[in-house]
Amino acid sequence: MNLKPIIPFEPVTTDRLPEGEDWTAQIKWDGVRMLTYYDGHEVQLVNRKLNERTLQYPELTSIGEYCGADSVILDGEIIALDQGKPSFHEVMRRDGSRKAENIRRVQQEVPVTYMLFDILYYNGSWVTSLPLRERQELLRQTVKPTDRVQITADFPSPGVLYEVMSQHGMEGVIVKDLNSTYAPDGKDKRWMKKKVIQDLVAVIGGYTLRGGIVNALMLGLYDQEGRLWYIGHAGTGKLTVQDWRDITETLKPLTQTVLPFAALPSRSKESYWVSPQLTVKVNFLEWTPGGTLRQPSIQALVSADPKMCRFGSS
Repeated sequence: MNLKPIIPFEPVTTDRLPEGEDWTAQIKWDGVRMLTYYDGHEVQLVNRKLNERTLQYPELTSIGEYCGADSVILDGEIIALDQGKPSFHEVMRRDGSRKAENIRRVQQEVPVTYMLFDILYYNGSWVTSLPLRERQELLRQTVKPTDRVQITADFPSPGVLYEVMSQHGMEGVIVKDLNSTYAPDGKDKRWMKKKVIQDLVAVIGGYTLRGGIVNALMLGLYDQEGRLWYIGHAGTGKLTVQDWRDITETLKPLTQTVLPFAALPSRSKESYWVSPQLTVKVNFLEWTPGGTLRQPSIQALVSADPKMCRFGSS
């Protein structure tokens, strides 16, 4: 592979959506950010943490079926649907598969769609310095949508799209300045996001059991001094009975007597502590005045650096 993977441009969080002809709005998909690299010979899929995921999505590697470029880098999000809505839990079943036999099985069980929204490299040249409106036009000229690959739609009014997303319980919206260039490893207000459903990635610091099986996880985030603070416990969400059994086996060797949190949680009776090595994505309604999550719901185990799970990092 002659193309070196980059960290993609990221949006910042906003409470106020801009309006005007220089702004476009897109659906914020609850999926996995993925860049496709094609140097004319080889195809690689790499996520925003620079981890390769080519084997996990074999149906997307036949790039000639949907892209007419001689070489290209495409940016988008891979989603999986559950009852007609994007499900992070379902797409993580695909993304988390490692063994060949599991990848083949889960590919049949969980079909995915690649929602493309940007093009960074085209026929041997970087196009990141072009304004977004020109990159979008190039993307439409280069990519032919299929059952598995689509181009993310643009909407003229961010506010209207946000209301629609709210009514349908979707994750939120992304708003982008149509004049914006693409900044690898950048994050600024030229791209912004507003979430309907709040979420974050938290560290597992403990658990409780029922009948010998984990039934709730005790969650935490780090502060700037590196201290892990308890933010609540969660026992509901997308995890299946088998998921909870697998988590039980995973947490057993990490169990310890040392409290990982900076302070003893109020709900600590019959709790077990673990070395803070595992992370989960959690949806929640809001922060309580006491600094914990209201109605947290576990979406999936994720492979994130626990030390990067900090307050204000979402």
